[in-house]
Amino acid sequence: QVQLVESGGGLVQAGGSLRLSCLVSGRTFSYYTIGWFRQAPGKEREFVAAISWHLAETNYADSVQGRFTVSRSNAANTVYLQMNSLLPEDTAAYYCAARVRRDISTQGESYEYWGQGTQVTVSS
Repeated sequence: QVQLVESGGGLVQAGGSLRLSCLVSGRTFSYYTIGWFRQAPGKEREFVAAISWHLAETNYADSVQGRFTVSRSNAANTVYLQMNSLLPEDTAAYYCAARVRRDISTQGESYEYWGQGTQVTVSS
């Protein structure tokens, strides 16, 4: 089993920044990817960003490209999502998820493990 714990959410004004963290623990694998997803009330879950642990390859949704940056720390077993220039439409619960595959996927259904989520609220 893999455990994922998100932190770093909160309330911020439009144009501000937040950094989310996803602590990865439990069973280790030689390769896997970590994805960030978000879900706003009344909306479907959507892909935000992902990173492959072994190669640090990244992928971003068009809506966050250039504003969000995903990175990882091997020493801390943590994946980060740096969010800059936040917009009110970024308001959502943010989840990190793990996929035991070499390639990155934008499909939530392909991720086997999920964290409990952290709320991000951007005021206008």
